Amino acid sequence: MALPRVGLILHPQFSPFHFSVPYMVFSIALPEGPLFELLIITPDGKPLASERAMTVQPDGGLELLDAVDIALVPGWHDLNEPPPPELSEALFRCHERGAHVVGLCYGTYALAYAGLLDNKRASTHWLAEQDFLKRFPKVNLDTNALYVEDDRLVTSAGTAAGLDCCLFLVREYYGARIANTIARLMVVPPHREGGQAQFIEQPVAISTQDAHINRLLDYLREHLADTHSIDELAARTAMSRRTFTRHFQKATGMTVMEWLVGERLRQGRELLESTSLSVEAIAERIGFHTATSFRQHFKQRHHVSPRVWRKTFGENA
Repeated sequence: MALPRVGLILHPQFSPFHFSVPYMVFSIALPEGPLFELLIITPDGKPLASERAMTVQPDGGLELLDAVDIALVPGWHDLNEPPPPELSEALFRCHERGAHVVGLCYGTYALAYAGLLDNKRASTHWLAEQDFLKRFPKVNLDTNALYVEDDRLVTSAGTAAGLDCCLFLVREYYGARIANTIARLMVVPPHREGGQAQFIEQPVAISTQDAHINRLLDYLREHLADTHSIDELAARTAMSRRTFTRHFQKATGMTVMEWLVGERLRQGRELLESTSLSVEAIAERIGFHTATSFRQHFKQRHHVSPRVWRKTFGENA
């Protein structure tokens, strides 16, 4: 099967940071191979200089957009300057044939100038919100979101929120597990709190640099449904209670209870996505003991119920 194609569209005096975020996400290859085919695009297909420090050699010009699945504008160089007509027309064509069209940070301006966001929800950097609202009154700007998707038009808030947006796109094409893997490779949390409840799961430490704790984590994963006391776990690692809690916190960055809740929720998400087990059966299997407890923890972490999660991400969604 052909890989999804991403067209990363550069503009004059582009920001190296805004370029590097989607470049990194969409060029990462897993052991089994790459996930996307990344094409770097400049208006005329010629090398383009950033605002400073770097010049990029593109794969071609705007004609490449006619064959991409994701057209992405990483920022915008001048909020007072609309994109050239040929870029606006190319973005329109992308959207009309079913591609995702993405504006990261001020890249939302390029989409808004092109008219793509009229009567759509969108997000952009908070510093530009008042200016954006005045310029584009037809756009429904969400001033409290890290990123917004509306009819395959995806926009993000400022700077690092572009990373959240790109991980969202990875999930759209490959699911939560791959998105979580990419986040771990980049050593970032794949979930950030924000005005928009995000569906990408939080990572739970798979292994640590402490061999004793690693063996314990393996044991806990195999016995999630059991009730565990600190004293019992400390004895299993041949440590005093105080030494054990200190070692566990240092190795995982969490308390035992935090780790257990995180791992139970992770396995709960997998079961919601891959099985037809009832919420009650899943709760019992992963150690919450009651469906009410599972629902409460799930809603607190993900801002949606297990039922909504399954409806959104289950195999039959």
